[in-house]
Amino acid sequence: MYEKNESNAVVFTPSDLAGSINQTFDAVYGRFLLVGELANFRICRNKWLYFDLKDDTAKIACFGTVYQLPGPLEDGLLLEVSGEARLHPQFGFSVSVSGLRPTGEGTIKKASNLLAQKLEKEGLFDDSRKRLLPEIPQRIGLITARDSAAFADFIKIIDHRFGGLTIEVAHTAVQGIGAPTELVNAVGYFNGMPNPPEVLVITRGGGSADDLAAFNDERVVRAVAASRIPTVVAIGHESDISLAELAADVRASTPTNAAAVVVPDRRGLLDQLARAEQAAHSAVLAALAESETELNSKLQHIDTSIGTVFRNFDETVASTSKLVSSYDPSLPLRRGYALVRSAGRVIRSSRAVAPGDDITASFADGTISATINEKP
Repeated sequence: MYEKNESNAVVFTPSDLAGSINQTFDAVYGRFLLVGELANFRICRNKWLYFDLKDDTAKIACFGTVYQLPGPLEDGLLLEVSGEARLHPQFGFSVSVSGLRPTGEGTIKKASNLLAQKLEKEGLFDDSRKRLLPEIPQRIGLITARDSAAFADFIKIIDHRFGGLTIEVAHTAVQGIGAPTELVNAVGYFNGMPNPPEVLVITRGGGSADDLAAFNDERVVRAVAASRIPTVVAIGHESDISLAELAADVRASTPTNAAAVVVPDRRGLLDQLARAEQAAHSAVLAALAESETELNSKLQHIDTSIGTVFRNFDETVASTSKLVSSYDPSLPLRRGYALVRSAGRVIRSSRAVAPGDDITASFADGTISATINEKP
């Protein structure tokens, strides 16, 4: 409480004055942005940030937490700090920091290089960490500003190339001091779904180094690298590659290129399918023709083999018949010879019979019987 003394001067206690000044700060300034050169930067207990922002004639103390860090910082960098003015009853005046980021092209590049060196040592940019995208995703998570040209271009190209897909959009700021937090929350939102999309696209159009600084923020880069959903990061600029793009599974150069990377061209697929069908049809016809030729060749070979077998058989039969005919006993008889038997035995020698033996002599035209009267 305060009161007036005899001279009508307002009398405060230190606590009352601090509270009154803080109320005035809140009413007059609220949350504001403070830009200055970083000095006396230090981290206490791995949790608290203490630093000064200065210009040529003044220096302001600032206080925050390590969770607001966009990456490694060092004295001399130009920072933009979001915060509120506070007069602490014990520690005096400072700015209570709610957000901070490097600003200015030179500072952003230097801060980005510091962070890149740190993350590269950790392996966050290694190719071995990169995952393949699904060939035709049915659900796509899109993180961007819904009212941006990047959003319109991405949706237009997706619908043109391959319509009928489900695209779930997380609207976020893509620049400014609050953008990193929104981007990180959006990545967490999609990754926390029970049935997450098959691919996650983070995109925006081009801009200045200040505009694109959110994509060099350590919190955003780590969120992209840690995503369990395969990621595509597409920032519409070519001169520099953001660290979020290096951490993504796939980098695309523009929102339009991101759409082309994520889905194939349906017409191209149909053309490929038609060509494949024609090639398969031609291959089947060629295989059938080859099979028919091979079958005809085999049938001809079989016919030839059967003919050879029958000819060989006929020759064998003829040869055998000729051989059998040569052993026909009637042939010698037709040439004038006779077959002599005695007691049913063929007589081959005159010594085989004796006088008084009965014999038969078979000729070609008949048989006669005789008795041996004498032997010479």
